[in-house]
Amino acid sequence: MKNTYTFPAIFDYADDGVSISFPDLPECFSCSETTEEALKDAEEVLGLCLYNMEDDNESIPEPTPLDKVQCGPNQKTVLIKVWMPIVRNEMETASVKKTLTIPAWLNKLAEEKQVNYSQILQAALKDYLGVKERI
Repeated sequence: MKNTYTFPAIFDYADDGVSISFPDLPECFSCSETTEEALKDAEEVLGLCLYNMEDDNESIPEPTPLDKVQCGPNQKTVLIKVWMPIVRNEMETASVKKTLTIPAWLNKLAEEKQVNYSQILQAALKDYLGVKERI
């Protein structure tokens, strides 16, 4: 895994905004209203795409050299760079919603005591798994 990746993106301009695609990563695309938003969105979608590829142990292709990327009318090539340690940290510390079932009597008692279910579940899982902090 590398810390930094830089891939060429194609910004396709139309009346309704900018479509973003990555020639080397066909599953990686987005849309924006302006060029400024497209730059931000391209970095975000590239980071998420590469994170998922790393997480799935997929090989990440070498980026096509900028001078080899072919553009059509109303298209521009832009280099997009992502710093993966930030992306990895955000993805690994993101909250995940879980649905659980408990007996009604226990729920009533917990509500009376104003229990924060998320904190209790996190503490219980850490204790059960024998971990103090994120692995």
